Amino acid sequence: MANIVTIGIVQDTASEDLAANVTTAVARVRDAAARGAQIICLQELFNAPYFCKSVRPERFDIAQPSTGPIVQTFQALAKELEVVIVVPYYEREAPGLYRNSATVIDADGSVLGTYRKMHIPHDPLFEEKYYFAPGDVTGDQRTDAHPGYNGFKVWKTKYADIGVLICWDQWYPEGARITALLGAQILFYPTAIAWHPAEKATFGEAQVDAWRTAQRAHAIANGVFVAAPNRVGHEDEPGTDGLEFFGQSFICDPFGRYLAQAGTEPAVLTAACDLDLIEDTRRNWPFLRDRRIDAYGPILNRWLGK
Repeated sequence: MANIVTIGIVQDTASEDLAANVTTAVARVRDAAARGAQIICLQELFNAPYFCKSVRPERFDIAQPSTGPIVQTFQALAKELEVVIVVPYYEREAPGLYRNSATVIDADGSVLGTYRKMHIPHDPLFEEKYYFAPGDVTGDQRTDAHPGYNGFKVWKTKYADIGVLICWDQWYPEGARITALLGAQILFYPTAIAWHPAEKATFGEAQVDAWRTAQRAHAIANGVFVAAPNRVGHEDEPGTDGLEFFGQSFICDPFGRYLAQAGTEPAVLTAACDLDLIEDTRRNWPFLRDRRIDAYGPILNRWLGK
């Protein structure tokens, strides 16, 4: 009997009306569930415009605790629909301590845990180091209560074992590898990646291709499914050209083959994932077997050249 799980991802815009964004996201999750999705992931920081485009202290007010209204809303929805939901949002962990986080809610509405973005970028209009502390390096905590290694985590949901990494994490093969080694069958990459309008004509197509290629490579190198929901739409920022979030969300299998793709408009994608393909792929491409773990110590250095 095939071991098939249907996953869904949401690609959407976000307005200044935070409550309306949550209402829209609830409707998108219902749409995905109606199409058969059992595990559904929203985009990075789904409930607000991408507020990191400039340094504005008042934007810390967008953050909520992991026990706050956003998570509670999706707990109730997950229980009602009997689906797993990955909820990426701006987390207030403590006074003055904020994270770019994603809480995983199981199909009974229980919170399985929260992943906190490990790699934090700092680029023009991406002032994330101002707003977010990176996920903590927690050491080896591979227990039922706290699965994870060096901040990377895997959750045994009702339907599949999943890992979550967030946006800038997607460029780092180390995060994908560790999460796969912890047992993830599906890697979710909620994302907010955009074009600078002045650069779009020159670099736009190459940027999208690189973004997709990097993540498809994680699927291939680790023999897992990958799903990446990105946001869409132009977002203004005074004194700048703003950012154009390019969407292009996708789901791919362990061969890197696209199972579902979106363009640059709001979309809900679903795809049936045969988890038995993971075993079959790894038997034919035994990358995990052939790793030279005795030779990889130098990777822990920042630089090895003279």
